[in-house]
Amino acid sequence: MRYLRLLLPLLLALTTLPLSAQGTNVAFGVIQQDTDLPVEVTSENLAVDQETGEALFTGNVVIGQGEMRLSAPRVLVIYDETSQAIARLEATGGVTLVSGPDAAEAERADYSIEEGTIVMRGNVLLDQGANAISADRMDVQLNAGTAQMTGQVRTIFQTSGTD
Repeated sequence: MRYLRLLLPLLLALTTLPLSAQGTNVAFGVIQQDTDLPVEVTSENLAVDQETGEALFTGNVVIGQGEMRLSAPRVLVIYDETSQAIARLEATGGVTLVSGPDAAEAERADYSIEEGTIVMRGNVLLDQGANAISADRMDVQLNAGTAQMTGQVRTIFQTSGTD
């Protein structure tokens, strides 16, 4: 997927009719994500702050919840006020989010478990097979299986059966 970041500017320059917009809605993933499913985290390191109850995972962090996978070098887990459930996850350092055949990359992703939303910011690139969309921000509504792309949205739609 990293090669897409390198090829996207070239593809955008070569495309004669790129679409450019301030915001666009897209489907994301193949299913609606159940945010009540357990969250599994694997990493190389874990540091827990006893005062705040926050947990910092570093080193090849992979988060799984149902069919969705999120990976990043660093993920901060913030618990709710009861410290019994995860309130949100803050992933930084280059994030990849995969749901079904769709994959997105960004500099940062904030996942609110309760709201069922993931906000990806910073050089967002969404790969949906032959189509690619880049933007400054992508707001994913997991319960609906949709996303809103905003800020310098650029899209490439393949119009023929090319690979």
